[in-house]
Amino acid sequence: MQFHHIPCSVKATYRPSGMDVSGGQSVYPLHRCKTIHLVRHAQGIHNVEGEKDHSAYLSRHLFDAHLTSLGWQQVDNLRKHVQTSGISKKVELVITSPLLRCMQTAVGVFGGEDSTDGIDVPPLMVTDAGDSNHPAISSSNCPPFIAVEGCREHLGVHWCDKRRSISEYKPLFPAIDFSLIESDDDVLWEADVREKIEDVASRGIAFFKWLWTRKEKEIAIVTHSGLLTHTLAKFGDDCHPDVKSEICRRFQNCELRTMVLVDRSMVGSDSSATDYLGKNPSGEDAPSDVTCTTPDGLPN
Repeated sequence: MQFHHIPCSVKATYRPSGMDVSGGQSVYPLHRCKTIHLVRHAQGIHNVEGEKDHSAYLSRHLFDAHLTSLGWQQVDNLRKHVQTSGISKKVELVITSPLLRCMQTAVGVFGGEDSTDGIDVPPLMVTDAGDSNHPAISSSNCPPFIAVEGCREHLGVHWCDKRRSISEYKPLFPAIDFSLIESDDDVLWEADVREKIEDVASRGIAFFKWLWTRKEKEIAIVTHSGLLTHTLAKFGDDCHPDVKSEICRRFQNCELRTMVLVDRSMVGSDSSATDYLGKNPSGEDAPSDVTCTTPDGLPN
């Protein structure tokens, strides 16, 4: 499954025509909404070097950058937050970019407790995966994890954004599902071609559109600042400027932001699990205000 340079025909923003009589509010059917918890990975070794010298991102030794010790502290703190806030109990699926720093962040925040002997389930992460100096992380009592190429970082040139082969990752993250990734090797990253910003945004929007093929209604997504920045910039033009700014604000390392993804274009096909049609048993139900009609001209 590839998301690379996928054009998205669904408009990311909606500009209502005519006079807005709703006071800036919107109403949508619940089954056409998903709650998404967007997370940028914790601090990686490339963030430290890139902060000092941006040209460091071109260095081969930052290939598939792993988390720093500070990054793991950030993971522990976010983990405490998702547990105390109740998010960890609500998330039905964790989607992660298949780069080391994102997978380390994802399993550290949303995974089970540290693995112990006698538990007969594969770990999400083995001990010291990716030079982490971190104990194994269990896959028990946590949602499923899948790796998806569509939420990778801005592709090309920067060695920190090139992934390893999937066959290298699988022994390190045994309980992450890599089946949606078609190529074992990284065929998307090019050493001398940087992905255009508009293509990053299109890929991100296509990834959001793909989420509607999933049955889960509450999803955590662990990804990268570039993907988030360029994708979210395409949303919110129909909102108050402060709301637009809130949507598009740059993510810090290990920041979590919860948003609602709305299906305005009938991309999804799920029916409501909570709506009730009524009139059971059947009877007369003419409205008291016969002048009040639906947009179709029918009594409401």
